[in-house]
Amino acid sequence: LFQKSSSEFWTPRPRELTWKAGGIRNQTIFVERLRHKQTMNIIESRRAFLHRLAAGGSGAVLAGQLWSVHEAFAQQLETASWAARQDDFDALREHYLLDETVVYLNHASIGTMSSPVHEARGKYVHLCETNPWLYLWGGAWEEPREQVRGAAADFMGCTADEVAITHNTTEMFNVLAHGLPWQAGDEVLFSTLCHAGASLPFEQFAEDYGYRARRFDFPVDRVPHMAAADVVDAYAAQIRPETRLLVIPHIDNTVGVRYPVQEMARMARARGVEFVAVDGAQAVGMIPVDVASYDVDVYATSPHKWLQSAKGLGLAYIHARMLPVLRPMWVTWGQQRWAGSVRVFEDYGTRNFPELLSLGDAIAFAMTVSPAQRERRLQFLWQHASDTVAGHEDLSWHSPRQWDRGCSLFAIGVKRPAAEVAKQLFEQHQIVVRPFDTLGLNALRVSPNVFNTPAEIDRLVDHLVA
Repeated sequence: LFQKSSSEFWTPRPRELTWKAGGIRNQTIFVERLRHKQTMNIIESRRAFLHRLAAGGSGAVLAGQLWSVHEAFAQQLETASWAARQDDFDALREHYLLDETVVYLNHASIGTMSSPVHEARGKYVHLCETNPWLYLWGGAWEEPREQVRGAAADFMGCTADEVAITHNTTEMFNVLAHGLPWQAGDEVLFSTLCHAGASLPFEQFAEDYGYRARRFDFPVDRVPHMAAADVVDAYAAQIRPETRLLVIPHIDNTVGVRYPVQEMARMARARGVEFVAVDGAQAVGMIPVDVASYDVDVYATSPHKWLQSAKGLGLAYIHARMLPVLRPMWVTWGQQRWAGSVRVFEDYGTRNFPELLSLGDAIAFAMTVSPAQRERRLQFLWQHASDTVAGHEDLSWHSPRQWDRGCSLFAIGVKRPAAEVAKQLFEQHQIVVRPFDTLGLNALRVSPNVFNTPAEIDRLVDHLVA
């Protein structure tokens, strides 16, 4: 939460690592040890911030009130970090509020908040209600808010001045649908794998602004064997001279194709597309992202999924070149104060500061599992699911068969109606998955997180083939 926005506390981006001795294994060890050290530095940076706050007169009261919240969270964070360093995901699961009888395999719809973040959030709510005016409008949490912005920016791989804290991914696509300098005949292009929140705003408002929203059929039947170049080519074939905005998912929410975002943006710009916007709702917190390197104009995400933050929060990377041309969707009193800054897209009056501050805690908790650990664990679960499904003729795999093209979100085809199967799985066995019966699919979307287990996937498959 109260983390200085500085690379001093964060793992360098992969392209900046120069560790070579001992090969990949030593590089992995180095990165994981560094990640743990930096997770602990978050704790120390918060303490330093509170000491500075306490020295600031009226800030002393706030510092004292926040200190107990911070220390309780820091203790739980260290326990979780120890479990993660041991690859003890059973112990890590104990830091969540999930009912022990529930097999939760639907993180792509909504994540589950960790108990340390939940407890910190509750304390922020309590503190806020002791003097609502002070904490919402008195400026007490302005600097902590900016600390959260810096933490989010570092996690996404950009600068704090490029991050707007929104309500969800859909909000940013509504901003684009209303706020770009549209001209008659302009086109917005997206595929059938585009989430409704990133496509329907354009379809809803295209006529009002004189542009066209065009959706094309993505070759879902080819997904298991598609290479990155095939994904790029599928879009390249659809771009027209009038295509002004291209909308793509980083990871789609149906079958889990991992898009080569940088290559997609390069291809689009070479064909004259002016704007590229990315739906990153399924990526941030699941796979490493480095948005500044993608050369896209907007990258929006919902941290309540894989980052497991409080619900009702969003993050949007907005490139500086967009600020002169993109209008906010709503405004109140802050447009002059924040002119020329991404903060103009947060000018919607009263906001939920306790939820926002707990986002910093969610980022800190997510960092207890290093990117290398997360990658290994999720790939292990993905491979186990793929191998298990392959052993049953009544089931089919509709997602990429190569890990670097897929992710921890995959679709398993079933014989009976998927919605009926999903309902039965939950009501009779407390297994939570998402059914899909669109795009020619009759499948269950399965999206495990690091604390899920192979046994839970086995339990799912056993009930599907029973």
